[in-house]
Amino acid sequence: MQLSKVAALALIASCPSLLSVSRAAAVSECSISGTLADWGENSTADIDLTSGGSCQLPIKIRGTVSGSDISQKPSHGKLKRLNLSTFEYKAKAKYKGSDTFAIKATGQGPTASGTSVITVHATIK
Repeated sequence: MQLSKVAALALIASCPSLLSVSRAAAVSECSISGTLADWGENSTADIDLTSGGSCQLPIKIRGTVSGSDISQKPSHGKLKRLNLSTFEYKAKAKYKGSDTFAIKATGQGPTASGTSVITVHATIK
């Protein structure tokens, strides 16, 4: 039995992508939709989550993120930057309705570079 536990731990340790997927699924409790424009162009996204739930929002514009910040705070939740290219929104407990916030990101991709504002519309159920 002890050998099986060691073998299982070795398998998990050798597959870092498996660990990152598991952690992300445990943290993010939302669905995200939208089309991101290229660097230097603004875009919008929509998220759906439950009251008190959280949502991780990676900046998925092609290329490299060189800077990011919150450009508009949400009214019915909290938004924090986890790292240069990922933010987390947490809806207020017991609140149901809509919320809006915006993230400003600067970066460079294969065809464009510049600063983009991503406006996120949240539906909290």
